[in-house]
Amino acid sequence: MEREIEKALLIAPTDLTVLIIGESGVGKEVFPQIIHQNSSRKHGRYIAVNCGAIPEGTIDSELFGHEKGSFTGALAERKGYFEEADKGTIFLDEVGELPLATQVRLLRVLEYGEFIKVGSAKVQKTDVRIVAATNMDLIKAIRNGKFREDLYYRLNTVPAFIPPLRDRKEDILLLLKKFSIDFAEKYPPMPAIQLMDEAKQVLINYRWPGNIRELKNITERMSIFEQEREISADKLKTYLVNPDIGLPALMQPDSDRPFFNSEREIMYQILFDMKKDINDLKKLVPEWSKNQQSVSEIPHISYPSKSSSSNIPEKEVEEEPVVYADEYAEEEWKAPEKPAALSLAEVEKEMIIKALERHGGKRRNAASDLKISERTLYRKIKEYGLE
Repeated sequence: MEREIEKALLIAPTDLTVLIIGESGVGKEVFPQIIHQNSSRKHGRYIAVNCGAIPEGTIDSELFGHEKGSFTGALAERKGYFEEADKGTIFLDEVGELPLATQVRLLRVLEYGEFIKVGSAKVQKTDVRIVAATNMDLIKAIRNGKFREDLYYRLNTVPAFIPPLRDRKEDILLLLKKFSIDFAEKYPPMPAIQLMDEAKQVLINYRWPGNIRELKNITERMSIFEQEREISADKLKTYLVNPDIGLPALMQPDSDRPFFNSEREIMYQILFDMKKDINDLKKLVPEWSKNQQSVSEIPHISYPSKSSSSNIPEKEVEEEPVVYADEYAEEEWKAPEKPAALSLAEVEKEMIIKALERHGGKRRNAASDLKISERTLYRKIKEYGLE
């Protein structure tokens, strides 16, 4: 990690393009800021763009701008990020999500420092430093025809690899201390939380699939909810277990649990497990129904009819409510309905709806909760008609 920071400081005064590679949540967005603040462009604009969060139909307009009337809804001329960031730095996060047509436009900016607005024929110049980041295997994307090879080598002038948190165990307690102090200042008058010795070991042995972002979120939750400021190992484990996915708090290297290489693999595994649970439940329903008594098997109970109710003393009627036989007959006994089988698509749709409800419709937070990119969430929302 120190080597990568030294590298960032070393190349900051130059205009070399940097490609930052690392898993989601490792803190890739910090490095472009280090480079920008230590460069000659530090007085220019710094713009961070999440390429995966912008719909494919509007991304060219966002990056390069558009002319008035160039498409439906273009009511006025608009400057793009490359025009706004002239003489500054632009950070392209999730650059692997860019459509191929946009990749061609970006390559022209990198090679010639020029671009054309959507709906225009005029070539414009821009002087920007580009820093890109991705958690995608771009070599694999190139083989699959989803990323241009020439753009990859142009972006990868200086590669920087940010290791995952599980490979930086010595950083875990330092980061926890930093975050706990930050949240103590943010939510006064609570003092910063601390961990008991056993809890520290639990924290170090955790696999951290969400990396630094997950550590920060867990620290914030503990800072808010825990009355005791010294956290035990048992209490810490309740925060490390993810109730939606069922991840264990501790994942040892020799664990038989599969390790996922991408967020999509996690999502597919969740859906597969849910489908298996539903099928198991469906098998249990006939067993349960078989054990239920039918109407004919219910022991016969004699009830007074309306016509004989006059023979019942008034005191008895007041003390105990009377159920008439003809009223009882009108109530038809119904067997419990079997739960309908859900398809994978229905399960996925339901998960998206619940995630959006949990986060008040905020798609970025919902996408993070579902472990998918915002671009994928936008596509799924449109596919299921959840706009």
